Amino acid sequence: MNSNPFTKSLCRSSSRAQAQTDAGLGALPEWNLADLYPSMESPEYARDLVRAETECAQFAQSWRGKLAGIVAGLGASAHLTEAVAAYEKLEDLLGRIISFAGLVYSGDTTDPTRAKFYGDAQEKITNASSDLLFFTLELNRIEDSALETAMNEGPLGHYRPWIEDIRREKPYQLDDKIEQLFHEKSVTGRGAWNRLFDETIAGLRFKVEGKELTLEPTLNMMQDKNGDTRKAAADALAETLRGNLRTFALITNTLTKDKEISDRWRGFKDAADARHLSNRVEREVVDALVAAVVAAHPRLSHRYYKLKAKWFGQDQLAHWDRNAPLPNVPTHAYPWEEARDTVLGAYGEFSPRMADIARRFFDESWIDAPVRPGKAPGAFAHPTVPSAHPYVLVNYQGKPRDVMTLAHELGHGVHQVLAAPNGALMAPTPLTLAETASVFGEMLTFRALLARTTNPEQRRSMLASKVEDMLNTVVRQIAFYSFERKVHTERRNGELTADQICTLWMSVQSDSLGPSIRLGPGYETFWAYIPHFIHSPFYVYAYAFGDCLVNSLYGVYQNASDGFAEKYFAMLAAGGTKHHSELLAPFGLDARDPGFWQIGLNMIEGMIAELEGLEG
Repeated sequence: MNSNPFTKSLCRSSSRAQAQTDAGLGALPEWNLADLYPSMESPEYARDLVRAETECAQFAQSWRGKLAGIVAGLGASAHLTEAVAAYEKLEDLLGRIISFAGLVYSGDTTDPTRAKFYGDAQEKITNASSDLLFFTLELNRIEDSALETAMNEGPLGHYRPWIEDIRREKPYQLDDKIEQLFHEKSVTGRGAWNRLFDETIAGLRFKVEGKELTLEPTLNMMQDKNGDTRKAAADALAETLRGNLRTFALITNTLTKDKEISDRWRGFKDAADARHLSNRVEREVVDALVAAVVAAHPRLSHRYYKLKAKWFGQDQLAHWDRNAPLPNVPTHAYPWEEARDTVLGAYGEFSPRMADIARRFFDESWIDAPVRPGKAPGAFAHPTVPSAHPYVLVNYQGKPRDVMTLAHELGHGVHQVLAAPNGALMAPTPLTLAETASVFGEMLTFRALLARTTNPEQRRSMLASKVEDMLNTVVRQIAFYSFERKVHTERRNGELTADQICTLWMSVQSDSLGPSIRLGPGYETFWAYIPHFIHSPFYVYAYAFGDCLVNSLYGVYQNASDGFAEKYFAMLAAGGTKHHSELLAPFGLDARDPGFWQIGLNMIEGMIAELEGLEG
């Protein structure tokens, strides 16, 4: 991408970022990262790197070894508050630096200059933050009664949610020196393997119908209206992934073993317990979700794909037809401006406030939309830090699903903007709740589009597409979770071959998708391109958690919309300050209730029944 003016200076100093024009889609915006730093070479960035190193060292000199004495003395609450506030300020500074470096890198993960910039930033931030490791460890060595008194008697109470979260980590924390070793070696350990995965994926090329494509356009072609094109894309994916399976198997084996070592040292009993802890959700709640989804396979995925196969005049659909558009239904390509207006209009019908926040992402260049060689695949909303604002990355190609993805990521963005006033320590939301606004925004957009669609065939196509998205979010993600559990369990018996990993993948996919999907040769490799397994082990159940939760919330909204928006915004604005039980209580919902998950699953089943009704 030497012709890209962002190669050397990734960020514009002007208020508008560059826009790329894609045929038929209009001008596609690129984000302006100058609200973080003007460029990779900017004096501001260099100065903050030095400041981070200096101030982290000063923080350690000021507070290390002193917290126990402070809590035992006069003015304990005020002094501890001073320390926590200083720590929070440093977390914001470090977060700003690494967020900028990560966003720059995601723009083109194949560019050596960006890759070095990101790698150097990771190393420097890891070194600087090692001086902060002692702080939470020392806090957790303070007696409960003394810390409780300090929180009750002064300003330290402001940080109670964060402190209580830290205390939950106490049983799993190690000696200070071991924690420092784990932390510093993450750069050459997990961080390095993550980077290898990213750069390998970004460098892959898939030969489809005479063209060499990157991952995103290839995956997009599996939604093409032409069946031969879908098959060609699936075959290309399989061929290229198969040629790189040894690398992906090595990455998976190494990171799975790395996690097992960490879990064993920390005392986690189950491979997913560390994720549950960080999500602030109980293992039994997740187990209940998984059990409910697996039990619902026959009435959800099996039932729907049997219906879809019938629409295609077949007994079984090939795996490359699973997300195919319905036959004989004209597809609508959404130019960027239409996608923008659709999402903002749907948000605005729910709440003008929600639309106003989302509009800023468009107006202030917080979105990167074009598909580019080397750009990170998929989509995300990065919260950066409370002193700045979030950024959204999408790979926009004008498909209806791309509009839904835009709505989804903007929901994240709205959530992150609302939670930011909680500060760097309490703004972050557990993954189980992080999908709340994104899936809700997606549902609002879908319902708005459906309401203005009068053509029966187009309505059926839209309903089918939404059901498929929900199955992908709930059934497929729980299957991913089950796959991860199998991989992590089997890895404890020794290194897994690529073929063994493929076999584990096929075992959960076949069961979740059902007999109406024919998983042909090549599909066994498809686990290799999914980044969540690498970057965030066991992240995936959060999607199903969020989708079912939002389905329940949407049911409350439909039945009693008065006052709902206010309660909804209060839930989003809470950030990470409240447990899911507290946040759902105002809506009369409880995720610990075994019947809770059925509410969300019943909504999917109802939409499938509606599709069956359209057959008559």
